[in-house]
Amino acid sequence: MDMAADSWPKRLWQRRSLMQRMAFVALMPALITAALLAAFLAQRQLVNLREMARSNADAIATQAASISLQPLRNMQLRELNRIADSVGDLPHVIRVQIRSGAGQILADHNELDGNRKPAEVLTVVREMVDRDQPGGVAEGSVRVDVSLHEAIAMQRASLRHALIALLVSLLLAGVLAWQAARWISAPLRHLAGAVHQLGIGDRPVEVPVTDRTEIGELQQGFNHAAAALHDIQSGMRQQIEQATRELAHKNAALEAASLARSRFLAAASHDLRQPLYALTLFSSALSVDESRPEQLDRIAHIQECVQSLDHLFNELLDLSRLETGAVQVEISEFPLAQVFAEVTRNFDMVAEQRELQLLIHPTRLWVRSDRTMLSRILNNLVSNALRFTHHGGALLGARRCGDGLIRIEVWDTGSGIAPEHLPNVFDEFYRIDDRADAGLDDGSQSGLGLGLATVQRLAERLDTEVQVKSRLGRGSVFHFRLPTADASPDESLAPQETPVDLSGKRVLVVDDDPAILSGVRFLLRSWGCEVEVAEDRLQAMEAVENWPGPPDIVISDLQLRGGTRGMELFAALDQHYQRDGDTPFARLLVTGETRVDHLREIIAANIPLLYKPVSPPQLRSAMMSAWTSSRAGR
Repeated sequence: MDMAADSWPKRLWQRRSLMQRMAFVALMPALITAALLAAFLAQRQLVNLREMARSNADAIATQAASISLQPLRNMQLRELNRIADSVGDLPHVIRVQIRSGAGQILADHNELDGNRKPAEVLTVVREMVDRDQPGGVAEGSVRVDVSLHEAIAMQRASLRHALIALLVSLLLAGVLAWQAARWISAPLRHLAGAVHQLGIGDRPVEVPVTDRTEIGELQQGFNHAAAALHDIQSGMRQQIEQATRELAHKNAALEAASLARSRFLAAASHDLRQPLYALTLFSSALSVDESRPEQLDRIAHIQECVQSLDHLFNELLDLSRLETGAVQVEISEFPLAQVFAEVTRNFDMVAEQRELQLLIHPTRLWVRSDRTMLSRILNNLVSNALRFTHHGGALLGARRCGDGLIRIEVWDTGSGIAPEHLPNVFDEFYRIDDRADAGLDDGSQSGLGLGLATVQRLAERLDTEVQVKSRLGRGSVFHFRLPTADASPDESLAPQETPVDLSGKRVLVVDDDPAILSGVRFLLRSWGCEVEVAEDRLQAMEAVENWPGPPDIVISDLQLRGGTRGMELFAALDQHYQRDGDTPFARLLVTGETRVDHLREIIAANIPLLYKPVSPPQLRSAMMSAWTSSRAGR
């Protein structure tokens, strides 16, 4: 409380302007001096008036005592009354009493008002003593009461006049102090306004130099500083504008480069995929009916090279499809064990060839996610785990982690990742050459550094994030979380689908590349399929005339010769066979296109889509899945 009381004058003073403060400082001495002078003069005047009244009363009382002595001796009461009345008629005298030596009132002239205050009456008593007789015995006394009312009224009037003169003087002093404060503070106020303009910095600022005192020196110093600051601001503004233009130019260049890269990948993907797709088919077909060991060894080397090339190409184009939005999210609920089983089928042979173990922890958990994207994430993580593991193996498992989430983990016993690499492992084109560090060279390729970048992009589409923990020389664990789902009793107890036998299936393949048609025909015939090939819609309609019924599976490129699209081919075949009342056929689209605007129609039609180059296992799996789905829809 005391601190608040002590601080309020300071706060009040701080709220005042400079001109108000200066006026107050100039006015305060005059105010104090005038107040003290007025109080002193008023007090002095009152004392003088009282002394004058007392002197007057003493003189009257002495005179009255002198003339009343003889009548008192003679007891001439009438004369005493006359003396009392005559003395009472004097100015300011309001009462006169003449008493005997015994105190008896012999004469009394009384004009005293009962309402008069004692402070307004001055009483003087004089004894009547015969100076001529020895001993000086008092024979009586005279009392005179003098009124001070008029003296006090005069003093009050004088005080009022003094106060009026004081107020007028203070008013004049205030006006003069205010004008002086304005005159003194004007340069400072101009400086304050100039500082505000200087802060805006839109134009040069200068104040006039008003005198040669300290204020003038301050004004000159401000002008010099303002000029220097304006030059600095102008230079900085130009540098900022130049840097902004350069940054905008670089950003535009980066965006153009990114767009050009995406356009290049999208435009060149078809031309790049066609020969790679054909090479994949022919390399797989070479081993059919081949029994010579030396030839099989060469074929195996060719397939390894093709698979490495296919892997590198898929890494690049998978990221391109994610950037162009060609990959759409389809959320569903499914058992995690089915996805784990698919990963096992894909990498069991790889692990066996590398003399590693691939362990899958059994689970009955269900998730709510995109099954295809989840499979791709796990395939990439398990592929990386096996690629960078030289001893031991990899483990895939899942467990509940609370809040309705499932934590999926991929462990490996590989060489691990150094701490300095961990923040960058999900960046595009970031590679860690652990084989060189370990002194190993197994002939496998380490990739372009896009696998984990693709994994993180897929995870972002699923509203999750892949995280990694690793110990150098001990291994790594990649993990992410997905929302759990309630298990469906019917599907959880349903038996696993048996692989579909493609032997004897009638398959129509339509593609505008003769090399691809030759490779596919050779591969499918090695699987026991009855195959017809065509390069456009007309040849396709002619080819199916050789069959007694509709084909079981139709595999078509998205873009055919003559500008025809695979969707148009399917429509023509549907119209042809529905006219005869035949059941629909299974269909697959194969394309090198990645632009989402060109794929929106296929995605909306829910037609299975494969991206070139397609490996034989992928093709076989897609054909079996499409044929099973078409049978179930009938």
